[in-house]
Amino acid sequence: MPHRIANPVPDPELLARAKGRGALSNADGRFEPYAHVRESDGWDREEDLPPLRTTVSVEVPRKVITRNSSPDIGFDRSINPYRGCEHGCIYCFARPTHAYLGLSPGLDFETKLIARPEAPRRLAKELSAKAYRVAPIAIGTNTDPYQPIEKSRRIMRGCLEVLSEFRHPVTIATKGTLIERDADLLGEMGQAGLAKVGISVTTLDATLSRRLEPLVPAPARRLKAIEALAKAGCPVRVMVSPVIPGLTDTEVEAILQSARDAGAVAASWIMLRLPLEVSGLFVDWLRAHYPDRASKVMSRLREMHGGKEYSAEWHRRMRGEGVYAELIGKRFDLACSRLGLDVALPPLRRDLFRVPPRPGDQLSLF
Repeated sequence: MPHRIANPVPDPELLARAKGRGALSNADGRFEPYAHVRESDGWDREEDLPPLRTTVSVEVPRKVITRNSSPDIGFDRSINPYRGCEHGCIYCFARPTHAYLGLSPGLDFETKLIARPEAPRRLAKELSAKAYRVAPIAIGTNTDPYQPIEKSRRIMRGCLEVLSEFRHPVTIATKGTLIERDADLLGEMGQAGLAKVGISVTTLDATLSRRLEPLVPAPARRLKAIEALAKAGCPVRVMVSPVIPGLTDTEVEAILQSARDAGAVAASWIMLRLPLEVSGLFVDWLRAHYPDRASKVMSRLREMHGGKEYSAEWHRRMRGEGVYAELIGKRFDLACSRLGLDVALPPLRRDLFRVPPRPGDQLSLF
């Protein structure tokens, strides 16, 4: 069995270097055979170590469309332009995926990113295959396609251009306001019934947001992104997620009101999820930033998951169960009904899909 530290004591020197990041540690992933622990070399000498910088590696994927058969999510295929996410949301359920790369779900997840610049070209090839059958592609289901490095890498923009060219339906989930850059494509696709966007707003409290999700644009700025996309013609759903018991749960109605006023036409919510390494990382964060609420938050979570901090059971993992989970659900439903957000957006169109002609292709006679 791998030797690892579940909740390592935060290293003060590491924390100083990690200013502006979400995680407070960088423990080895669950697949690693050894745990690495920092130890003093015995020299009584101060050293100014540089801050943790973001590094980006390049991956050339054999395919970019990932399939899934999960019975409790509304899509069967997705694309991830990046691995890891610089936004640094401490609650991110995708953190454990970095362990598959031999990296830490802690600070490595936020600072050691993998870009996939060939993704647009691979996507076009996969969509052109004769055996391909069209269905909406989800983007942003694992890591955010509009995280800061997208500004220079433009991989998401390239994927969106391919999808637009093929007239292929797409759903996007993001916290990044860089999505406004692509309002030209998303507005056109949205009006054609080919695109929907979900923008996550966890809290309206800018101070809490900066601690929870350090490099995510401020809540007010995300509301502006909802407004911009709605004006461009793309349907926007506000995602009240995650709802954190004892920390953000009082804001459900206010978030829905603000998002509706900004132009959102639908809404959804997800309870806080703490799979695998995320649990320890989040508990450390709670104790550091909100020690007076840590016990209440974790107690509520255990109530909803049969005494555990997280249960991956289908159809319950997103919401939990019990009195508290039902109360949040009822509050959400009542607010949506009052605000006119309790609507099911029409399904995206599949009948417009076409493989565009390439140079050298024989032209049709009709």
